[in-house]
Amino acid sequence: MEVYLDNSATTRVFPEVAELMVKIMCEDYGNPSSLHMKGVEAEKYLLYAKETFAKLLKVNTKEIYFTSGGTESDNLALIGCAFANMRRGKHIITTQIEHPAVQKTCAYLESVGFRVTYLPVDRTGCVPLQALQQSICKDTILVSIMHTNNEIGSLQPISEAGALIKRMNPQTLFHVDAVQGFGKAKIYPKRMGIDLLSASSHKIHGPKGVGLLYVGEKVKIQPIIYGGGQQMNLRSGTDNVPGVAGMARAAELLYAHLDEDITYLYELKKYFLEKVSRIEGVRINGLLPEHPDGEGTAPHIVSVSVPGVRSEVLLHTLEEKKIYVSAGSACSSHKPQPSATLRAIGVDKDSLESTIRFSFSVHTTREELDYTLREMYDKIPMLRRYSRR
Repeated sequence: MEVYLDNSATTRVFPEVAELMVKIMCEDYGNPSSLHMKGVEAEKYLLYAKETFAKLLKVNTKEIYFTSGGTESDNLALIGCAFANMRRGKHIITTQIEHPAVQKTCAYLESVGFRVTYLPVDRTGCVPLQALQQSICKDTILVSIMHTNNEIGSLQPISEAGALIKRMNPQTLFHVDAVQGFGKAKIYPKRMGIDLLSASSHKIHGPKGVGLLYVGEKVKIQPIIYGGGQQMNLRSGTDNVPGVAGMARAAELLYAHLDEDITYLYELKKYFLEKVSRIEGVRINGLLPEHPDGEGTAPHIVSVSVPGVRSEVLLHTLEEKKIYVSAGSACSSHKPQPSATLRAIGVDKDSLESTIRFSFSVHTTREELDYTLREMYDKIPMLRRYSRR
């Protein structure tokens, strides 16, 4: 049996998505900027994608932009808004547990003269709203808070944060990195006070190399890529028609039964948490004390620390049984430094070095989880004995 439990890193493309993309690449392959019929046919797919996401997010089509992925979307949101609004202020607020696409972009902005406040989180990985309130000042131009943490699955109080930001400083823009949340929760930017929102295709069973950025029509933002002036001059570059259409088709398929899928994922998570907690010494990261079954956190992410067994050892032991998990964020798992998220929530050194992430999808089955759990029950005691030698 092959078990893929690394869906927060990437997901398997839906067959319908692949079929649509092949058709576009082999038949409707025109450049949407061309004036002839092939170009017109290609442009229809872009309009279809814009209309699809506008409907799902309940926004206007002109507020939807397509990028090369979540990283570019985050960069465009932060850098584009920072430079466009710097005359009004140079203060930016984010959190200590953001994805590197936000963290490193903020570090760059600090290097060119912006001031960045990194909000702490509690032991469950949630940002205290009081800390956010105390940090907002008259020269705060942008707040960036992720919807769903990619390592431990903590959910931020986005609606409450959006309302708080606008109450404290109506001119402050609110960006939400929803790469892990889109397709796993209902997110409506205008209702939640969100000015900019990032999403990624390959997290929702679409192709890699495609992303989305919602930009509210009143948001002042400037491009970070210059060229042919596509997408209303905000994001130049030949439109990735197959990728954009594929992402839209994947979103359509997910949202057709989103409520059922969320319920299913929570059932899987509850089942897995109850079983994995039976392993001696195991610690589950990011759970709310009142919800040990995983409610109130992302439905698809489980972070497990197994003291006494190094992350990479357990990862490769499971891999030998064709069980694929992650030692953390796929965007930083090849780097030796400890997880910033785990450090921020107070995880001890031994647990920092022994944490793996399981992430589910609509394709995950209970039988796959049972197989994974059996291998963990069998291998972890042996690995602990070996590591003590």
